Amino acid sequence: MAKEKEIVVSGIRPTGYLHLGNYFGAIRNYVRMQEEFNCYFFVADWHSLTTHPDPKDLQGNVMRVLAENIASGLDPEKVSLYVQSDIKEIAELYLLMNNLAYMGELEKVPTFKDKVRQQPDNVNAGLLTYPVLMSVDILIQRAVKVPVGKDQGQHLEMARNFAQRFNRRYGQLFPEPEAFNYGDSLVRIASLDGNGKMSKSENEMATIYLADDDEKIRKKISKAKTDSGNGEPGAPMPESVQNLIELMKLVSTADVVKFYEDAWTNQNIRFGDMKKQLGEDMVKFITPIREKAAALQQDKDFLRKIMKAGAEKARANAAQTLQQAQKLIGINYY
Repeated sequence: MAKEKEIVVSGIRPTGYLHLGNYFGAIRNYVRMQEEFNCYFFVADWHSLTTHPDPKDLQGNVMRVLAENIASGLDPEKVSLYVQSDIKEIAELYLLMNNLAYMGELEKVPTFKDKVRQQPDNVNAGLLTYPVLMSVDILIQRAVKVPVGKDQGQHLEMARNFAQRFNRRYGQLFPEPEAFNYGDSLVRIASLDGNGKMSKSENEMATIYLADDDEKIRKKISKAKTDSGNGEPGAPMPESVQNLIELMKLVSTADVVKFYEDAWTNQNIRFGDMKKQLGEDMVKFITPIREKAAALQQDKDFLRKIMKAGAEKARANAAQTLQQAQKLIGINYY
């Protein structure tokens, strides 16, 4: 009998536009995972409500995120693609798990502290219990692997804690999920202005989005930060130049990368030419994703069909988990 595939769960908030960092830091791994694991990938619309998005924008944002994920290589025949709010069982398990979460630990979560600073007039209960809902997204599918970035490490640790607490108090049900990604390190795409990493919400001109048109891509790369170096052959490569080389490694051919690495080493590099080359290579990479995503967004019936099919599979699995949790807790009366 064939070995049952391990379950992987991951979600993305429908806020802002997906960018190069999302693609190389997450989606590219998802595409590889779909061949090896039983994957549940969802759009986290409930999570997005903590920042009060405009209702007029939410549905379009959800559709766009789904379309961009499919355009980037996710196959709805191989993975369960769904919207978080379609899985009503998540809300009930979230309620149950909140009784195993404690104010002190939730208030210490770095992302909660960050949100308090960013939106001091909107410190809502959803922000505080965000890690509980995130944990339930994972636990309700009984996932054993979760592809997370370094900034999500504490949330995954909390999911493990909640699994342990439930299992100790009520009986064994949840596996303790582990962080998983291919390789020893995640690809981190630096911002074009040299300040941190590309972001959905900060400095649009320093971030390349999967929806950017050709001219916008060229313009952003032409304005990317570079350093002139000290003019001596073999001088250490500054971070800003290294960032451009790293982008080239993702979208350009090996001979192009080598040409500009050698040009830096010999201190005869022409940054204008380098940016022009990178711009054209980036356009070639982004264009098919952008065009396919745009076409998919026009076919809302197809996207709804994908969402419904993914939700049916995810909900069937979630319902089994919730039923077992209710039984262990003792709230099954019939």
